Amino acid sequence: MFVPIENLISEDHPYRKLLSLINFDDLTRSLERLYKKAIGRTGYSISQGFRALLLQYLEDLSDRELERYLQENLAGKYFCGFDLEDNTPDFSYFSKLRSRIGTKRLATLFNAVRDGLKAQGLVKEIFTFVDSSHLISKFSMWDDRDKAIKKGLEKLNNETVRKVARDKQAKFGCKGKDKYWFGYKQHVSVDMQSGLINKIAATPANVTDAEGLKHICPNQGAAYADKGYCVKKARQTMERKGCHDAAIRKNNMKDKNRDKDRWISSIRAPYERIFSKLSHRARYRGIAKIQFQLMMDALAFNLKRMITINAPPLNLSAI
Repeated sequence: MFVPIENLISEDHPYRKLLSLINFDDLTRSLERLYKKAIGRTGYSISQGFRALLLQYLEDLSDRELERYLQENLAGKYFCGFDLEDNTPDFSYFSKLRSRIGTKRLATLFNAVRDGLKAQGLVKEIFTFVDSSHLISKFSMWDDRDKAIKKGLEKLNNETVRKVARDKQAKFGCKGKDKYWFGYKQHVSVDMQSGLINKIAATPANVTDAEGLKHICPNQGAAYADKGYCVKKARQTMERKGCHDAAIRKNNMKDKNRDKDRWISSIRAPYERIFSKLSHRARYRGIAKIQFQLMMDALAFNLKRMITINAPPLNLSAI
């Protein structure tokens, strides 16, 4: 006896809730022209493919793990729109689909979801948390160091590493006095009313927080930031965007107010946890692909957050 797959998924399953929050057919309608030239097995709609990519970030899966997940997990099949006996994509399909969508098209979808959140009043940009965190690149330190020695390079730094590293756009970065890494930096702005990610951007690791602020600075309200954003460059960015500067001041600054800064630090603290939900490992090489990863991470985070705050379904029919 044939049983529909939806009958096998519990009513309160998170995937069922996600499908009730957003209509992926509406969201991905602008991508349908990408399928004039088929990829993978025939029969996969762009909506199914995009949901599979989103599932990858929801569950933190590699391409091969995602292939197996869709083969074995009923809830995963249901979320992506597959029936019990349907063939699901193999691992090579996902990389081809990511390349076909690209970062610019994904940015359009991300902005559409964000605009839907703004229309519902869930993102207001009145009080915004801004910060950055590390993103470690796939990097064989000792292998590349050996290459540097063979090439006669005395030091392995941001000037010389591009000559030997596999990822030519990755850089060495530093946060604080003793935290170093090789890769990229993710800059994030979060609406403090709802806890939803408003903007997210990737830069090489050696770009300072103040320099990266131009990518994520809100267009109004106040930006609550740490000491990395109290410098002149960051202040100019906030002023140009029409945003109030609510950054913690350094100890040697004349306008330092310790009571105020302790208060800012206390209200920022809950939003620091967002970085524990986002990946700190670069899946790909190159700044464009890293930006793709961050936007997918942010979409997955926002959908999970919408379930937590019992957000109403998004209206994306106007896309």
